[in-house]
Formats: sequence, structure tokens, C-alpha cells
Amino acid sequence: MTAMRNLIVVLGDQLDRNGPLFDDLDATRDVVWMTESSAEARRGRNHQQRLVLFFSAMRHLRDELRQRGVTVQYRAIDDEPADAPLQSLAACLRRDLKALNPDAVVMMETGDWQIEQDLLGVIAEAGVRLEWRRDRHFLASREAFARWAEGRKTLTLEHFYRSMRKRHDILMESGKPAGGAWNYDQDNRAAFGAEGPGALPAHPRFAPDDTTQDVIDMVASRFADHPGEAGDFDQPVTPADAQAALADFIDHRLAQFGTWQDAIWTGEPLLYHARLSAALNLHLLDPRDCLSAAESAWQAGVAPLNAVEGFIRQILGWREFVRGVYWLKMPDYARGNALGHEQPLPGFFWDGETEMACVADAMQAVLRHGYAHHIQRLMVLGLFAQLYGAHPYAFHAWHMALYLDAVDWVSLPNTLGMSQFADGGVVGTKPYCASGAYISRQSNACRNCRFDPKQALGEAACPFTTLYWEFLDRHEDKLADNRRLNFQYRNLYRKSDEERAAIREKAAALRQEWS
Repeated sequence: MTAMRNLIVVLGDQLDRNGPLFDDLDATRDVVWMTESSAEARRGRNHQQRLVLFFSAMRHLRDELRQRGVTVQYRAIDDEPADAPLQSLAACLRRDLKALNPDAVVMMETGDWQIEQDLLGVIAEAGVRLEWRRDRHFLASREAFARWAEGRKTLTLEHFYRSMRKRHDILMESGKPAGGAWNYDQDNRAAFGAEGPGALPAHPRFAPDDTTQDVIDMVASRFADHPGEAGDFDQPVTPADAQAALADFIDHRLAQFGTWQDAIWTGEPLLYHARLSAALNLHLLDPRDCLSAAESAWQAGVAPLNAVEGFIRQILGWREFVRGVYWLKMPDYARGNALGHEQPLPGFFWDGETEMACVADAMQAVLRHGYAHHIQRLMVLGLFAQLYGAHPYAFHAWHMALYLDAVDWVSLPNTLGMSQFADGGVVGTKPYCASGAYISRQSNACRNCRFDPKQALGEAACPFTTLYWEFLDRHEDKLADNRRLNFQYRNLYRKSDEERAAIREKAAALRQEWS
């Protein structure tokens, strides 16, 4: 090989074969750099299947590049002794820059502010020229979102979403929103009746090939103390697999997705959801393909508008919005704790062992699949953490460790912002706080639970309901003036001083029990 021109840094969530990192790849003079970081793997006790996903997807790209004649500098965790010191990405890059001495480092916008700063610092320290590239995977660049946000008092998803629909001409007819409305969210909140969802379409399973099986065996051996079971892994690890998963969703579940997207049914964690977020966030799947396939399904009469618009809003609206917020507000955003919550997460967030049926069911989904759909995340697990008073960054760190699709840019605004209201209203205009009654309406979990969602006091009191009223009471000085909470505070004020004191006492006992 001739003298090295570029060292191309490819991170575990940058696996797009047609991405900007490979725009001018010269197999005779460039080296692709990829590293499995033991420090990242050990941070926060990552779910075993999360490790399998990242490492297998990375190794598949490595092998494809090598088959094309590209030199790949790849460090696998199982190449090192099990008791070797933990290696961060920055430490590995520092070591390899000294050894390889490239003319330049090619690097793309990352999904993690701290990792980006660390790697840029190493490159600057080495005195190597940097070629910085924008991530084309997203439909709104960091700069475009900042321009949209400039001068706005509040960042409202709906306003951003409409601008994206117009800019990219998606679900538009003669400059107007298809069907005459921008948002069909009101049609997408149904709950299953007493009979439940009935027969559900099977979700695709992707059997591990030899590469994935090697990773499964390694993770099961080296990370046996981490949550989950590596051997249960069945997710896409290549672009071809991700395209197959998208096609399966469009053909078999999209038509019902909209109506039932907020519904919960115990023992059925997947329901009509796409479960494409992990493939999207690792750049195995292009969001444009998702948007095009969904819009085409509506145009062909395969799926109704409420389902298609709901799916498109999550990708073109919410996904792009939270990324914009993340890069606009970091690094201060990560330190947000507007409600002053400091509690550690209870142990059942790691093992699912609790008498609360809704929490136990959601946690079983997380432990088995590294996944729970958005209502279980926001209005069961996230809701409990918020009412309980968990430290918002601790909740984010837990989310990063347990979910296959978690990358810092998407996890932080969803957990610290949307779920925990720790950003004080940047992402959401009010805390998403509710009693056990909400969960009772959206699921069947309460039917088989020893707790009564209507009761805040007594032996059968639902912890969600107790903590809900105590949450409103505790934060009265901060939240009572929020007009979107007027109804909830009017209900709180109907309670006597004695009842409010008893609720505070009950909530304190719950925290003591779970501490």
C-alpha cells in the first residue's frame, strides 16, 4: 500500500454505505478506522442485545469494505484479554493516529456531543488535518434547524413539522396538507377493548449469520453480568435486512399503526409498531426510504392517511426536531434538572421485579427485546421515574444502556426533556404527568394488578396515583401557573389539607421502600 492519504473514522451509528464518509474513498490510499470500545460497552451496563446490534452491524460493514479491497483498521473487543484495561474511542484513536500517521482524518458529525468533542480534541492534539463532513442522513442539518429556531421564543414541534412537510413536499397536495389537515393525532389514540388486539401480524425475525453468532457468543461470555439475553437477538444488522423490515411494516402493520399506536396490551410489546428506530439510528436505513414507502402506501390505498401521517410525523417531525434541539442546546442541555429531582432509579428498572403490573410488563419487554414502544417509554416507565423524582440524567443513562435504538442525540431530548421535563419546557410545554387512570384507559394491565388506579391512599393504592398527587403537591410553586395543568391543579385543590398530608406521607414511604 502507498502512503496513507486519509484515515476515515466510522463510528457505530454511522454505517451508511453511501454516506459522506465514503464519498471519495480511495482503496489504494485510504484506511477506514472502526473500533469496538470496551469503555463504551461497559458504560451503564449496556443491554446484551444492544452490544450485539452495534458490534455485529459494525463487523458486517467491515467485512463488506474488505471484500471491496478497502483496508479497515478494526479493533474488536474479543481481540483483547477479558481483563484488559477499558479503552475509550478517544484513547484508541490517539494510539492509532501515532501508529498510522495519515495525511488527514475524515470525520462526520456524530450522534454524541461528548464523543465528538473527545475525538476532535485527539485529532487537534495530533496536529493532523481534519476533513469535516455533514451527515446527510438527516433531512434538516444542524445549521438549518438553528436558522429555523433563531428568534423564536419557544420551539414548537408542530411548527417545525409543517415547515419540513412543505420543504420536502411530503403529504402535500397543491401546497396544502393532504386530506386538509396537518395532524391526525386525535385519530391515533384508541385503546383496545376488553377483547384485546386479537390476532396480530408476526414481526420479522432475522436469524443470526456466522458473524452475528460470533458476536452473540462473545457478548454472552464477556458481558454475562449485563441485562438481557444476547441469544434472543433477532434484529437487522445490514441495510438489506433493514429494507426487509421496512417492507414488512408497510405491508403488514402500517394500516393499523395509526389508530393503535398509543395502545398497550400486556404480553404484546410490539403490536403494530414498526420497530425500525434502531436500524434508522445506526444509519442502516435511510429515513427518506421510510417516508417514501409510507406515502406511496397511502397513494396506493394500502394504508389510511391517519396511519401514514402519524408514521411520517415521527420520522420527519419528531426525530428531526429532537436532533435539532440536541445540537442547538448542548452541552448545557444535559445538565438540566428544572424540577430538582435527585432520586436514584429503583432496582426494578434493571430487573423488572415489581408488583406494578404495567411496569413489570414494560420492563419484561425491555429486558427481552431492548425495546418498548413510545407510550410504554413515556407514560409508564418515564412517567413513573418523573413522579418518583428520579434524577433526569440517571434516567437518560438507564435509557441509553437498555434500549437498542438509543443514541445520545435522540435519547437525551426524549428522556431528560419530553419525559422528565428537566429542560423546563424546551421540548414539551408541560410535564407529562398522569395518575394510574391513564394507564388503566390505555391498557389491560390494571385488571391483573393488586393496585387500584383510583386509589391514592390505603393498602391497594396505586403508586402511580399516589405519586401523581404528591408530584403536583410538591411542585405547586413551579407548576400551578402552567395553564396546561389548570384542570389537574383544580382537582388537587379539592383535596383537604389532611388528605394531601397523608399522600405526602404515603409517597415518602414508597421512596423509602424502593431506595
